[in-house]
Amino acid sequence: MKNETEVSTFVLKGFTDNHELQVILFFLFLTIYLFTVTGNLGLVVLVIGDSRLHNPMYYFLSVLSFLDACYSSVITPNMLVDFMSKNKDISFLGCATQMFLGITFGITESFLLAAMAYDRYVAIYNPLLYSVNMSHRVYVSLITASYVGGIAHATLHTVATFSLSFCAANEIRHVFCDIPPLLAISCSDTKINQLLLIYDVGSVEIFTILIVLISYGFILLAILRMRSAEGRRKVFSTCGSHLTGVSIYHGTILFTYVRPSSSFFLDHDVIMSIFYTVVIPMLNPIIYSLRNKDVKEAMKKVFGRNQFINKVYF
Repeated sequence: MKNETEVSTFVLKGFTDNHELQVILFFLFLTIYLFTVTGNLGLVVLVIGDSRLHNPMYYFLSVLSFLDACYSSVITPNMLVDFMSKNKDISFLGCATQMFLGITFGITESFLLAAMAYDRYVAIYNPLLYSVNMSHRVYVSLITASYVGGIAHATLHTVATFSLSFCAANEIRHVFCDIPPLLAISCSDTKINQLLLIYDVGSVEIFTILIVLISYGFILLAILRMRSAEGRRKVFSTCGSHLTGVSIYHGTILFTYVRPSSSFFLDHDVIMSIFYTVVIPMLNPIIYSLRNKDVKEAMKKVFGRNQFINKVYF
């Protein structure tokens, strides 16, 4: 094994070699990316600019939107270039950087979704103490801890993956540098890495999903105690968006990573990976704005003078 040459670049094979299909996919994902960046950064601007949105719930939402814009920007631009280029090479360092940033934003989003569930529990279960229990120091600490957790897990997986040897094979059957397809082409023993992937991602999923389930368990108790139908409707409207986002995100993560190693490296895993890195960041602005009265009012205030945008969106 030591006589073989270590690779210095990788080749991202992508979806297909069909040129016509690549052109179609280029324009499709370009549209998705533009919508993703515009929608998510638009939400960030709305939260910053509208005083009615200056509370922890919307601060969390703005951080989630920023994460989604960054998450998509790590993957999509390079994928778009590859669609239109014959040279699909990515350097060793570039691949490692893409993996590190992708995992950082992905794991951070998992922790942040759990923090958002806890925030909803604090707001609904005991609203009179919400400003005390979710003070500036508390929500900033939760956001910071989410980022620290994401960076720590990304460092662990990136170092573990790129400590392996990559010899003759350098073609990655994927559109970006992800852990499973890199393990597939390594000439080292990857059993420990596969176990690390399953157990580490599994532990993050169990921890964050438990927080969500426990938080919504208490929220359900609070709903059952409510006598006002309007109050229940408002709670369902607020929490429904978050539960939808959590379900879609964690469902695809669990399907993609927390599985036996024998079921990795299938072609449809590429599609699932694209779904949570490209499609979900596009869906989140829709999920969190269409059912949120405050966000709608803020958008009407911003776009109210533009009758065309007002008619198209509302």
